[in-house]
Amino acid sequence: MNHAISTFTATSASTSAAAVATQPSIVGLVVPDFTAPATGGNFVLSAHLGHPVVLYFYPKDNTPGCTTQAQQFRDLHAEFIKAGCVVLGVSRDSLKSHENFKAKFGLPFELVSDIEGTVCRMFDVVKNKMLYGKKVLGIERSTFLIDATGVLRHEWRATKADGNAAAVLDAVMKL
Repeated sequence: MNHAISTFTATSASTSAAAVATQPSIVGLVVPDFTAPATGGNFVLSAHLGHPVVLYFYPKDNTPGCTTQAQQFRDLHAEFIKAGCVVLGVSRDSLKSHENFKAKFGLPFELVSDIEGTVCRMFDVVKNKMLYGKKVLGIERSTFLIDATGVLRHEWRATKADGNAAAVLDAVMKL
């Protein structure tokens, strides 16, 4: 029996590294429904029941790593579609930034604008990072595979941009 996740946010940004390391995995739990603004209109997770969903979280539009990752998901998008899978990118950028990023690189999937960080916190991807020697809160590049019944089946945390899309597609094909 799968238990619904009351919240994916098991830690806060101020939680110690030791506490994070001992947290139980959320894989195998039902992902709570959410609605978020996206380039194609509001994205509602429950509207995609019956299809696997890939949510890939990335730090910022138009940066080298994020562009590489988006292009690789773009290049494999037809394979994701053949598998009946919905792919979405998620960052804290504005819809306008997402629309420009999507158009510039011909991205065939929608981008979720999570300016307030609600979805990012749900999946616990907001982390302390070092940027030019300064500690800042930012998105840790992470990808999540939700199956057709709404259960989280795989997570890739602190993943590299290059090769992530291929690894995710491989997991989708094994569902």
